[in-house]
Amino acid sequence: MNLCIDIQMACPSEDAPDEDSIKRWASAAIRDERDNSELNLRIVDELESADFNQQYRGKTGSTNVLSFPFDAVTPEPLPILGDLVVCAPVVNREASEQQKTSEAHWAHIIVHGVLHLLGYDHINDADAEEMEALETAIMLNLDFPPPYESTDRPTDRPMVDH
Repeated sequence: MNLCIDIQMACPSEDAPDEDSIKRWASAAIRDERDNSELNLRIVDELESADFNQQYRGKTGSTNVLSFPFDAVTPEPLPILGDLVVCAPVVNREASEQQKTSEAHWAHIIVHGVLHLLGYDHINDADAEEMEALETAIMLNLDFPPPYESTDRPTDRPMVDH
């Protein structure tokens, strides 16, 4: 599989992963669903995230990841998956709150966002179970712990809101 990622660092963060890690996590999420893929990833601050969240979802405040699947009608199929907007301060804060390593939470957010670009969702319970099971399998395959298990409250689900 060939994956091209354009990373825009609008909000530099010491905890933001490097390009190779992002590419590895995104590739793991794409699996064999695509031969060639392109995506844009913009790492933003809370203000820009809140602006996007309000404009495109009608929700107040910043969020960890927003996914914008590419859905233009073209004469030939294009490899473009779409755009991900990740809010570095929110992801880093959530990692701390959920007692996860920054790397594990960033990986989960990238996997989660890419799955949305591929058409997965969690609007209803059945879709949520399918998506969470897939996320968990991908994360385990990447040698990370299951993303929906909290170290202090095993029955709670860490929030992935977008």
